[in-house]
Amino acid sequence: MAERGGSGEAAAAESLSAPAPGRSPPLGWKERLRAGLAGAGASLWFVAGLGLLYALRVPLRLCENLAAVTVFLNSLTPKFYVALTGTSSLISGLIFIFEWWYFHKHGTSFIEQVSVSHLRPLMGRTESSISQPGFSSSNRESETSRHNLSECKVWRNPLNLFRGAEYSRYTWMTGKEPLTYYDMNLSAQDHQTFFTCDTDFLRPSDIVMQKAWRERNPPARIKAAYQALELNNECATAYVLLAEEEATTIVDAERLFKQALKAGETIYKQSQQCQHQSPQHEAQLRRDTNVLVYIKRRLAMCARKLGRIREAVKIMRDLMKEFPPLTMLNIHENLLESLLELQAYADVQAVLAKYDDISLPKSAAICYTAALLKTRTVSDKFSPETASRRGLSTAEINAVEAIHRAVEFNPHVPKYLLEMKSLILPPEHILKRGDSEAIAYAFFHLQHWKRIEGALNLLQCTWEGTFRMIPYPLEKGHLFYPYPSCTETADRELLPTFHHVSVYPKKELPFFVHFTAGLCSSTAMIALLTHQFPEIMGIFAKAVSMVSRTCVEYL
Repeated sequence: MAERGGSGEAAAAESLSAPAPGRSPPLGWKERLRAGLAGAGASLWFVAGLGLLYALRVPLRLCENLAAVTVFLNSLTPKFYVALTGTSSLISGLIFIFEWWYFHKHGTSFIEQVSVSHLRPLMGRTESSISQPGFSSSNRESETSRHNLSECKVWRNPLNLFRGAEYSRYTWMTGKEPLTYYDMNLSAQDHQTFFTCDTDFLRPSDIVMQKAWRERNPPARIKAAYQALELNNECATAYVLLAEEEATTIVDAERLFKQALKAGETIYKQSQQCQHQSPQHEAQLRRDTNVLVYIKRRLAMCARKLGRIREAVKIMRDLMKEFPPLTMLNIHENLLESLLELQAYADVQAVLAKYDDISLPKSAAICYTAALLKTRTVSDKFSPETASRRGLSTAEINAVEAIHRAVEFNPHVPKYLLEMKSLILPPEHILKRGDSEAIAYAFFHLQHWKRIEGALNLLQCTWEGTFRMIPYPLEKGHLFYPYPSCTETADRELLPTFHHVSVYPKKELPFFVHFTAGLCSSTAMIALLTHQFPEIMGIFAKAVSMVSRTCVEYL
């Protein structure tokens, strides 16, 4: 996610010279007539229905039937009206509760969704064919869909935990599953991409591991890894799988990863010698490179978790020097977190100077770490009362602007840093600018914000000011592109059901939630009045029926 560059004058000049994006050529009289008839279709059907009803009023004997209905209503007792209004109140209340639950679970109204997806096609309301003739609308729609796809790309969490030593222990202790099926399925796809290639058929152990990575059942995967080791005691990927899923402690995982490293380095050197023989050998070298980088990275994470932070930093720096093309793995985010734990803020600034570039993708780790460094210089002496009296200094303005920049990129993070929302274990995949990324960042970096005196106080005083600069975040951003509207759906698939997903911008209640609430309240009030004053409500019901009969007789 690159930042939006350019000055305001340049943007204004471009907006003056470029045509309006939503403007189309003027319509001809045929198009205007067709659009007018299509827009008035519902009104014409309604008028035609009224005319048909008026014409058939005598053959259908509407007056006699209405009189019979009136006589029937007059013979009803007040108990019937109490039962009728009570049942109506109960049904409308159930509909309201279901609408409220559906909105909080899926972010939309069930009635509205059904109306849009089923009733609108039956009514022939195809807006795209009316409002945008030609191919301009299809171009805009394809451009919007491409933008949404790029915005909602799911990334591998660079700080993901170990399944056996961390995620499984959480399940044993709480009985809750911290990972969703969608998240684990993405991990299975990653493993098949990183750890398999077309030449696996040359080694029987790799054939077994291909099946292991596709296996859904964890015990079956572990059993397959042991089968691969029986065929080849130097199968690095088998050790990787056992370290990830069978090891119940970080110490056990590190021991298995060291065995994997020994086997992986041997295979990597062999692949280097044969890489130019054929395209298949080049693919095998890429696979063995991925395995080696993955093992070293996880060893660095083991060292970080076991308190050997300088060793972890050295491994990460060596990885970034030895394999610079693999920046997509975001190893620098692991390095940033370890350097912050060492309180090596000058080294953190050096890493940010390289990766916090306008042309490179952004992340919450980069934006909020940059804000933390600028906050660190002023937070210990910052006071809201003093700042309101004398104004902000240059350093304080820079810190506030950095916080606003970070909050605009991911507005979900401050609630976790300020402990306004409870944290859960981060998923194995994250959506940038989404709630899943906020959880992954705060889970590891909350301690670094707490360590700096006054940093959270400055964040609490200033973070909400970001929203005044971007009143319509889905339409226009300030420093970044507009906030993607697809984050909620993707985060609900990545995060467990027991977590309340953070939604931005906060959605207003749909019309049908208000409507069902009003319907439930009104019917409950009528039921109560009918129960308390049955005679008066019976007279009122008879008066309504007499008025309706008079209107029909007049027609």
